[in-house]
Amino acid sequence: MPRDFHRSQRVGEQIHRLLAELIRRDVKDPRVGLVTITAVEVSRDLTHAKVFFLPFDANRPIEELGAALTSAAGFLRLHLKKHLKIRSAPELRFLPDESIERGVRLAALINAAVKSDSERAEGAEVADVVAADDAGVAGKDEPPP
Repeated sequence: MPRDFHRSQRVGEQIHRLLAELIRRDVKDPRVGLVTITAVEVSRDLTHAKVFFLPFDANRPIEELGAALTSAAGFLRLHLKKHLKIRSAPELRFLPDESIERGVRLAALINAAVKSDSERAEGAEVADVVAADDAGVAGKDEPPP
């Protein structure tokens, strides 16, 4: 029976919780500030981890935050190793999370398509009403049979 929940997923979730706490409590770099860790993907051999993040303040440059997190990666790995009690902590790679922006773009596209379809349907209904009125008007001008 195959496993649905692999060790790398369990370790990834634990790293996610620990990183959020460590960044909030222990990282003293003022460039980091408030950050949201949205997801952690760990390789199957537990040697690499992609850490997806978003700045809490949308006006902050995401590149600066990424550089600050990358510079704190060694410190974070050391504490992860201690807390997880594993032989070696995965190499951390910090990536900006683009899923929210992508979701907003897709929602806008869907809304535009729905609006376009409804306008096209309303135009077709108006054309049907006008055609029916024209047929009714044409029928009134003719003498009854």
